[in-house]
Amino acid sequence: MEYYTLLIFGCLVGMQHALEADHLAAVTAMGAGRTSRRALVLRGSFWGLGHTATLLSICGVLLIFGGSISPRTEAGLELAVAVMLVLLGSSVLRRLWRQRPHFHIHQHPSGVRHIHAHTHSHDVTPHSQSAHHHEHHDLGLGRAVVVGMVHGAAGSAGLLVLAAAADSLMNAVGYVVAFAVGTIIGMAALSFVASYPLGVLERCAGWFNNAISALIGSAALIIGSRLFLQSWGTL
Repeated sequence: MEYYTLLIFGCLVGMQHALEADHLAAVTAMGAGRTSRRALVLRGSFWGLGHTATLLSICGVLLIFGGSISPRTEAGLELAVAVMLVLLGSSVLRRLWRQRPHFHIHQHPSGVRHIHAHTHSHDVTPHSQSAHHHEHHDLGLGRAVVVGMVHGAAGSAGLLVLAAAADSLMNAVGYVVAFAVGTIIGMAALSFVASYPLGVLERCAGWFNNAISALIGSAALIIGSRLFLQSWGTL
């Protein structure tokens, strides 16, 4: 296989890899309740950066200096992903239960008006007397990087097997880099596409949006629990 063909193939496989169920569950759970297009695309991109960092670090070192990831270590890394998914899903459901988010039209000092999900969990005045002021909170980019790094570590074993099949070290490292870039493109593109239906949902009735958030949290819990049981059985 020619070098540039290998790079294109690696990038395409990386884009497909970004669409795996556990990746989608994690990024969607992080975005529950914060569905602006900019926020979603940034979180997807930063997930890809974290994913790339660990892929390049682990696979690069093992390819250059030799070595492999044992099945037991791979299962342990997958177990870490499972625990992380359960925590993310639980966080979404706990936030819904404790904060009871709802929706109002807000106007900023600049005159911009939009529908925004918010809570009154810290208000000391009755809801009817609330000024309904709000702030745009942290986009969660740091957490997206950490989640991506955990996913990247768990996926390094499978990628290492594919890269090791290349006919030279340069081709193997190039494949890993192309794969990593593909995951960034794939998750950023997916986040951009997902921002349209999620944006529509945010403008729908509050109960419906909360129901979708609960569904997202539950899906992350289920996927994480299944992955935990699978990984635990191979330890």
